[in-house]
Amino acid sequence: MWTCPYCNRQFKKDHQVHSCNDKTLDDFFTGKTDHVKKLFSHLISVYKELAPVSVYPLKSMIVIVLKEKRCIYIPQIGRNFIDVVFPFKQAYHDNLCFTKIKAVPGSDDHNHYFRMELEEDINDEVKHFIRLSLSQ
Repeated sequence: MWTCPYCNRQFKKDHQVHSCNDKTLDDFFTGKTDHVKKLFSHLISVYKELAPVSVYPLKSMIVIVLKEKRCIYIPQIGRNFIDVVFPFKQAYHDNLCFTKIKAVPGSDDHNHYFRMELEEDINDEVKHFIRLSLSQ
């Protein structure tokens, strides 16, 4: 494991190419409502109840990481919602929580898109997929 001396992220490869110190979490929440800030805090607290995850702001998104594995991506934070992408190795079509599921070109991954508008959106079904994202 290699740890970047600037951003303290851990990587499997030594001197892994990445963008560090480009953005902070505050950058993603500048001008956003208290509502979405609470949604984000709730999402992170659900993850942290299950595992010691880390939160990394990247250039264009926020990622939740367990050890060196990315569990979810947050590509968009709107005025009243947070878009969350769960990357899985297979498509889980039998659900009520994902708005779309797309195969990732050139990969065996399938991105599952979830829009969180209320804290209650993280129901038992979503918690199942959160646990699954931590175990893959």
